[in-house]
Amino acid sequence: MSNHKNKTLATALAFAVGGLGVHRFYLRGCVDRLGLLHICSLPVAGMIYGIGHAPNPFWTLLPIFISCIVGFIEALVIGLTPDEKWDAKFNPASSRKSHSHWILAVLLVLTMLVGATSVIAMLSRLFDLLWTGGAYG
Repeated sequence: MSNHKNKTLATALAFAVGGLGVHRFYLRGCVDRLGLLHICSLPVAGMIYGIGHAPNPFWTLLPIFISCIVGFIEALVIGLTPDEKWDAKFNPASSRKSHSHWILAVLLVLTMLVGATSVIAMLSRLFDLLWTGGAYG
């Protein structure tokens, strides 16, 4: 009998620490390539900081911001997957069946709220820096 992968927990991990790929490691193990790519956003941000002190910290944190936004998208994909498809993909040998509850719906609403706000904020700051040189902030 294999471990039963909980869809609500995977969605919560993607929402809270999706920028580090923790949800990918929970679902696919410690050698998941996309999970490792999420973790690589930290050293990339460090390299950007070390190469040349950017005039704005936004450029240093951009890889982490992008990784977090991808984590929000993955949280939505995980949470909106039907229970039958979820069990077929992640719990084929488990005798338990997944049942989504209201907590998952709250997580999806929070993910949309925080994720959309993050995307809008990142794009507005990016356009401000590219076209005005940061004149508005």
